[in-house]
Amino acid sequence: MTAGADDLMPGLTRAMARVGFGSPSALERLTGGATMESWRFGCDGDAFVLRRAPSLEFMADRPYGHDVEAAVIRAARAAGVTAPEVIAELEPGDGIGSGFVMRALPGTPNPKEILQFGEADALLKQAARDLARIHSLVPGDVPEAVPMMDYREAIADLRQQFEEAGGDRPIIALGLKWMEDNCPDPVEPVLVHGDYRMGNLLAKPGKLTGVLDWELAHFGDRHEDLAFGCMAVWRFARYDRPALGLGSLEDYFAAYEAEAGVKVDRERFRYWLIHRTVWWALGCLKMAQYWRSGEDRMLERVVISRRTSEQELDLLMLLQEDAPEEERAVPAEPMIEPSPHDGEATSGEIAIAVSEWLETIKPQMTGHDRFQLAVARNALGMIARDDAIVPRVAEPDLAQAILDGDETLASPRLLVELKEAALEKLTADVPKYPALEASWAKWVGEN
Repeated sequence: MTAGADDLMPGLTRAMARVGFGSPSALERLTGGATMESWRFGCDGDAFVLRRAPSLEFMADRPYGHDVEAAVIRAARAAGVTAPEVIAELEPGDGIGSGFVMRALPGTPNPKEILQFGEADALLKQAARDLARIHSLVPGDVPEAVPMMDYREAIADLRQQFEEAGGDRPIIALGLKWMEDNCPDPVEPVLVHGDYRMGNLLAKPGKLTGVLDWELAHFGDRHEDLAFGCMAVWRFARYDRPALGLGSLEDYFAAYEAEAGVKVDRERFRYWLIHRTVWWALGCLKMAQYWRSGEDRMLERVVISRRTSEQELDLLMLLQEDAPEEERAVPAEPMIEPSPHDGEATSGEIAIAVSEWLETIKPQMTGHDRFQLAVARNALGMIARDDAIVPRVAEPDLAQAILDGDETLASPRLLVELKEAALEKLTADVPKYPALEASWAKWVGEN
């Protein structure tokens, strides 16, 4: 079970006392966080944030622990990155698991708020500056436990994850095959943040105030970081701004090149855009397994697992560039007409009824509970749309044929069939996903 504030307070008090602080107060869970928990609290007149794993089991397959993550943050801060100040690491004797405490920074991490700020160009330049400073760190600047990415091993690991998840998603198979065929040669490694995107950046109007969530830091290709933040999913409502949802790629690259003193390679950028889209698609799938295994029974896990369809659509939008013109020109005709129902209520109608009731108790909820209620209503919406629109179909034979190279984007009608499947699935899962409207206009020809 997830620990509550009362469960965490004794251990947090011990951790803060160890570094000379008094008793913490007003401990409150912050919203969001796809993997780790964040808790804000006060102590000696200042504000702090506890970053914590939901369970020790959750840390078992990670390349390093929170002690190494804390050391990476300290090194980045010393290099001039707008990183938080780490105050203390949790110890086993604290009895509240794995994590560390940071001094709270000003600003909001909410992408919706940040992307509505003015002076987006200033934020984009500051983001490019911080990313370049992260990439100034090299092996020796951080603990040896920080891994070095082997590009081919990374692809093989993703393929194994795909097979363990059923190996039945043709679009993901298409991405894996493309990566195997187009993997670039290694370059001189730099420290890669690994999760540099909206949602992990703190900002005020016109000012970047913090870079968060360093758990995926590793050594590798700087283009991986540049590409990850530009994925469609991390642009949120600003799909029209390909660089972090803040501006153009040209401006982002120019600002980065001015700070880093290196030229951005557009081909490497595209490779990592596709690589990390596959990575996040499989990461979403894995969330369901975390929930099923009991490692983390938070509601967000099962809901995030259904966001795989976002990445499948985005991946196909990226990969279609390699299809023959005659295949790209075939219009998609998705079948998403809901069928009418008579008689007793369907599962989808029951889900709608529960969702409507949850909305009536929303005013009674605060903090993380209010966030969880919103997630619950999203989950019920998925059930309702799934019931009304389209069955979920797995295609392991087609996926394997793609991995084997027997089916490609040059295969007659494969591209259009994948387009239709992607549109139907995402319409059921996340109909408000901004890229859905863009892909519908491009593939179907109407909104």
